[in-house]
Amino acid sequence: MTGRDGGADLRPEGNTPVVILVRPQLAENVGTTARAMANGGLFHLRLVAPRDGWPQERAWRSASGADRILDAAAVFDTVDAAVADLHRVFATCPRPRHIVKPVLTARGAAAEMREISTRPLRFGVLFGPERAGLDNEDMARADALIRYPLNPDFMSLNLSQAVMIMAYEWWMAADGTPPRELMTNETHVATKGELENFLGHLVRELDECGFLRNEQKRPGMVRNLRHFFERGEVTEQELRTLHGVVTELAHGRGARRGKRDA
Repeated sequence: MTGRDGGADLRPEGNTPVVILVRPQLAENVGTTARAMANGGLFHLRLVAPRDGWPQERAWRSASGADRILDAAAVFDTVDAAVADLHRVFATCPRPRHIVKPVLTARGAAAEMREISTRPLRFGVLFGPERAGLDNEDMARADALIRYPLNPDFMSLNLSQAVMIMAYEWWMAADGTPPRELMTNETHVATKGELENFLGHLVRELDECGFLRNEQKRPGMVRNLRHFFERGEVTEQELRTLHGVVTELAHGRGARRGKRDA
């Protein structure tokens, strides 16, 4: 069941964490885990004693193209064997009890793993079975625990969801995407010169139609219009549209005046 054609061409970049699923119960969850891993740039999957054996065709059907992660998945009988070649191991857990270990959030763990990745060290994250999670013996193999700070009244996660959170934080720890940006497509954010040109056009027509006839209030009204257009990232295309609106309104006013004069 390896070497399938047609899957996404996923190649590991740099030193990335190994995802270790301990005693996974459903093949579909293994497949969706591979999909979540690919989303976050994680490519190394290990399975410890999968309940129904391995490989399982249902996993590939659930992977949405992340086939090569499943093709390369390694299977181990025990957690000890799965982590034997690693230097650092993290373990996810919902409520650590009677354990003295560092407990990190997913974001904190991702930051720590990014630092580890800069050194010639191999590292991985243990995820427990769907029904009960990792037991104390599993967590004893870890250097640190990861606990997601979710709604304390409802912290139930599907296996692939748990992996997705970790994969997302791993990716975001090195991602340079700005937290906010304006999508302008074929246009661009208007320059101050373009904006001033439009405001001049608008104010001239407002003077012409008498809207700004109150000389005492005129400076404040013009200032308010300027504030309205200056506080957002108006695009050049939007300004061209507004130029057209103002021009058409002015033409319409001229046509009505001509009819009255006639």
